[in-house]
Amino acid sequence: MSPFSRFSQYFVEVARTGSLRKAAETLHVSASAINRQILQAEQTMETPLFERLPTGLKLTSAGEVLFDDIKRWRKEFARTRERFDEMQGLRRGHVSISMIAALSEGIMAQLIADVGKEYPYLTFTIRIEESRNISEHVSSAEVDFGLLLDPVEHTGLEVRAFAELPIGIAMPKEHPLAHKKVLSFSDITEYRQIIPSEPLMVNARAKLLYNRYQLHETPSIVCNDVRMMRELIRKGAGVGVLSLLDVIPDLHENRLAFVPLQGHSVKPLTLALCVAPRRQLSRAAQIVIQKMIVMMEQIAL
Repeated sequence: MSPFSRFSQYFVEVARTGSLRKAAETLHVSASAINRQILQAEQTMETPLFERLPTGLKLTSAGEVLFDDIKRWRKEFARTRERFDEMQGLRRGHVSISMIAALSEGIMAQLIADVGKEYPYLTFTIRIEESRNISEHVSSAEVDFGLLLDPVEHTGLEVRAFAELPIGIAMPKEHPLAHKKVLSFSDITEYRQIIPSEPLMVNARAKLLYNRYQLHETPSIVCNDVRMMRELIRKGAGVGVLSLLDVIPDLHENRLAFVPLQGHSVKPLTLALCVAPRRQLSRAAQIVIQKMIVMMEQIAL
């Protein structure tokens, strides 16, 4: 049972869609019923909540305040329910996570699947996003925690755990350099290269290396998608500068070789697990965070 009134449900949906008709379709009620509730609320509160425009309904300043408060109340009630469940033996829980695309396959999917088997009451919301968006969602407490690369100093983030991930050369298993323990960047000059481009995080590291060693980026393939780069490398199209995180699924399946680059100019990527400072995390979120910290420690080994 929800403690929130029918009006709050109607109001939020109209605010989200900007339309009485669209809100009515989503909620399976008549547009006139929704409009009646909103008009009554505006009369009671003695302030307009929406601007009636030819293009639809837009929140007024008062409406924006109410919209933000209702979202906050809903989040707080969800945490209250979780605390009630913890008092009764944790019969349910929900965990919201925002993470980079590099974690969307392999070890992370396996970890979440394993947690679901161990704790079948748990539900998840998972967002795949760029690191800068993850920072915003974590600091605003839209998600329980985030997994992002190279977090900048940010007052809205608390780093709970991190793992440094080496930059190296990904290549086919049978490549002549695959047996090496480490490589110098100059070792790859005679081979066709697959170069990561923006917005990939490893792009900045690759640019620095090419400039540092004054190497030309041709003949080459330039690509902005890690999955495509990995597939090209597996097919023998060339070798590529990637991070360990990018190739973990292939290493586990023995589909690629990865040799770290040596040198002071080769700065590793940092994978960080971040939460909002002073946020009270549910027991469910704490369980998942602890398991992810163990996973990150294993990656860093």
